[in-house]
Amino acid sequence: MDRKELHRICEAILFAAGEPVEAERLCFVTETDPDELHAAMRELMDLYAFERRGIRILRLEDSYQMCSQNDLAPWVTKALETRKPPKLSASQLETLTIIAYYQPTTKAFVEKLRGVDSSYTVSALLNKKLIEENGRLEAPGRPILYGTTPDFLRTFGLESLQDLPEMEKVQFSAAAEIPDEAQAADGEGGAEQTALRTGEAPT
Repeated sequence: MDRKELHRICEAILFAAGEPVEAERLCFVTETDPDELHAAMRELMDLYAFERRGIRILRLEDSYQMCSQNDLAPWVTKALETRKPPKLSASQLETLTIIAYYQPTTKAFVEKLRGVDSSYTVSALLNKKLIEENGRLEAPGRPILYGTTPDFLRTFGLESLQDLPEMEKVQFSAAAEIPDEAQAADGEGGAEQTALRTGEAPT
């Protein structure tokens, strides 16, 4: 198939989908082998970036998704009259960081590192679809294992978990810096900070 035609077809599919589309699905529809598809998508992503278009295509491991550029969020929000989602709290970022680096892992392991009960933050991250259940640990009680989701990758602008920064560069928000009363409520207080790539909490 002609490369430009492949670009057009993939653009149309991603635009219509409005959510991540697996590369395997794109290959099946376009009758293209994976190497050719990924090369074509990389060309398309580079073209969008070079022309500074209002939309971009993200690769999320083995899927692709079309979305708006981050710096245009104020205009998009204003036009669609949608409220900006609340930022993640310090405790949620800390919990998310632990799960991202040690996944699949259990809530008990998260609580061991944080030193506080993390039931609320784990539940909040599940509701935000940043983490998900990944089976159960073969141990007494068979605790639930948690891992990150494609939404996590998209939120932090990562193509895969291999793009996470080196562990020594990660900045955890120390539990000691969170007020005592906040720790009792799962550390929901404190300054918002990220323990991942960006300098701001994701939205």
